[in-house]
Amino acid sequence: MKNIHSNPTPLRQKFIEYLTLNRKAERTVHCYVSFVYSLAKHYRRSPDLLSHDDIQHWLYHLIAERKQAPSTVNLAINAVRSFYGKMLQQNIEPLLHRIKRPRRPARVPRLYSMAEIEKLLTVGTEGNLRARAFLSCVYGGGLRLSEATHIQIKDLDGARHRLLVSHPKGGRQRYTLLSDNLLVVLRDYYRQVHPRTFLFPGVEPLVPINKGTGQSIFYGAVAKAGLPDRGGIHCLRHSFATHCLENGIEITVVQRLLGHASLHTTAGYLHVRAERLAQIQSPLGLLDLKSDLLDR
Repeated sequence: MKNIHSNPTPLRQKFIEYLTLNRKAERTVHCYVSFVYSLAKHYRRSPDLLSHDDIQHWLYHLIAERKQAPSTVNLAINAVRSFYGKMLQQNIEPLLHRIKRPRRPARVPRLYSMAEIEKLLTVGTEGNLRARAFLSCVYGGGLRLSEATHIQIKDLDGARHRLLVSHPKGGRQRYTLLSDNLLVVLRDYYRQVHPRTFLFPGVEPLVPINKGTGQSIFYGAVAKAGLPDRGGIHCLRHSFATHCLENGIEITVVQRLLGHASLHTTAGYLHVRAERLAQIQSPLGLLDLKSDLLDR
């Protein structure tokens, strides 16, 4: 794939700078620039020379001909709005209002029960202190994989039982939980490994482990614990969110811990697990109706 950031045209560089100055995450910058590059390549013309009809036909091409996923089409629309509507100050909204955004199919997050998490962190990491420390951080703080790999020593605040998420998605730093159980594991790990900057260093001591290594740690523990595959290490974040809500933590607090910009995103964890549903008794079952039947 062509590296769109190497030797960029003046217009592309202007778009990169615009997105960066507006605090867009690096991944978002690359994504939006890639879409505008694809649009220009589709017509073999500079994107600032394209008409709104051209843009509409390209979006139609993505939906009807290339059969792109709803999430991809939504990102393409966001890229068009940022480039034409915001950076070039064109009145692109009438066009975009005519296009109904595709809805992503609702997905119930896949997760582990608390008993399965306990098995993962004990049986699955037995004899591997790094694996136990890493997976405990992911689950115990509700972290994304990239957030966990970039934890620095200075991010740990044991006195206040909090962990600074210093490498968050979208650049919005936040604090999450640092429990006593996690502190015990991390202190043992620190005494054994003596990390210098990053809590989980890679091959080079001043560089964090890569995400592939993090996934490998997770899958190795899952296999060792004999647990079913729930779709990768991100399911630990799903599990953290659901377990917090099931244990009575307010949804607004969970939103802050997860770093969600919208409460709507956090509300996706308000589903009830099948195991939990089996433990719930109907209010009808709490009524004493037997004596009334016996009197008849």
